[in-house]
Amino acid sequence: MIIQQFFVKGLAHSSYLLGGTKTCAVIDPQRDVELYLEAAKALDMDITHILETHLHADFVSGHLELADRTDAEIYVPKSAHCDFDHEGVAEGDTFELEEVQVRVLETPGHTPEHVSYVVSDRTRGDEPVSVFCGDTLFVGDVGRPDLFPGRAWELASELYESLHEQLLQLPDFCEVYPAHGAGSLCGRMLGAKRASTIGYERKYNPELRIADREKFITSLTTDMPPAPDHFSRCSEINRRGPALIRTLPVLEALKPKLFYERSKGEDTVVVDVRGYDSFGCQHVPGAFHIDFAGNFATFAGWVLPPDADILLVTESSARANEAVVWLRRVGLDRVIGYLDGGMFEWAKAGLPARSVRQLSIEALQHAITSDQKMVLLDVRAPSEYATYHIKRALNIPFAELRTRHTELDPGTPTTVICNTGHRSSLAASILKQHGFKEVCNVAGGMMGYNAAGYGLECPVCSIPHGPRFYPSERGEKEE
Repeated sequence: MIIQQFFVKGLAHSSYLLGGTKTCAVIDPQRDVELYLEAAKALDMDITHILETHLHADFVSGHLELADRTDAEIYVPKSAHCDFDHEGVAEGDTFELEEVQVRVLETPGHTPEHVSYVVSDRTRGDEPVSVFCGDTLFVGDVGRPDLFPGRAWELASELYESLHEQLLQLPDFCEVYPAHGAGSLCGRMLGAKRASTIGYERKYNPELRIADREKFITSLTTDMPPAPDHFSRCSEINRRGPALIRTLPVLEALKPKLFYERSKGEDTVVVDVRGYDSFGCQHVPGAFHIDFAGNFATFAGWVLPPDADILLVTESSARANEAVVWLRRVGLDRVIGYLDGGMFEWAKAGLPARSVRQLSIEALQHAITSDQKMVLLDVRAPSEYATYHIKRALNIPFAELRTRHTELDPGTPTTVICNTGHRSSLAASILKQHGFKEVCNVAGGMMGYNAAGYGLECPVCSIPHGPRFYPSERGEKEE
């Protein structure tokens, strides 16, 4: 038996190849599936099974894509009621990959239809050796049960049973292979380690150590991070079956004047993926700024309108094509073109442009201490803000600015800060869309502010794209 893991950093998503000697299964595949085909070829195996643990919320799965390329059978929870051709599985179902036996456990809680796949290698023994548990159990955490409005208590109760009556009944030596690691918003405090064992999680996982059901439910339904907009959309896309990539629009290289004309379409948005310093210097009016170096796919899925055509501003055609892959991973399929030659050609064409001043940490501190008239807007998550923030900073998380910008005066100079400059630049682009004239982005954010000695060391800021929702043990701190 062989298990090979594949990890997508930006989404913190783990998928797996489970193989015997000549055949294999792919578990919870990402949408772009070439890596599984190459891995199977290198192992001289045929992909015969595609296993889905649940309807993933944070990414569009590659189950239909992989089936189209291999003719493999798709196995999904029967209770998901999927629209595409598949084999529905439920508690106690089994199937084989040569001498590898796979048994289905129903493990709802993170989602209502969740299952886990328990694996026995019968060349060595009949006991379970591994479990692919999707988003039920993570390293150091468990799946969040609050993604379905009005059902958080019910699902948290089901999750308790799935963990204690199902997964924790497996042997301590059974290996745990979850669908996500640190950085995912499918949990709250996921560990950076990408695999574990039942015994280790039983002993050290904080949520598993809560024996009382009511306390467990309270823990899992209190102070959870916000869920990005695309979570509910991706679940439904995965249930219906994603469009095959070969059917999606081909990316066009658009000369500046054509790009400008297309950008004025009612159902069209411009997304600038360059660094925040480049965006700040000059950008297409009205563009969203989502720095490719940041948590690009999650932020894009969170704030971009799902039914709009997308035009990209990038440094190169290669980066444009990379961005397309990431956008499709979160269900944004209508990427139709990019600015040929970038902002250099845009400027040469004499087209209008806007800018956002990039404020240094030194300049920020001077503005604060000299009482310059400005609003300091902290766009991090509330728990980050509560852990530590600059005195008199207002807190509106970046995604909420799409509607909550009305709480601010567009005529007052506004300085935006996050932990590094990525989210704050996105927030600045949203403010500019709504008529804010004087907007500054703090380059380096709270990491730079703390590194310069003006603030406390922030445990959240030290992990720029890891979990952002640490509970504060110190209470609110100001400077």
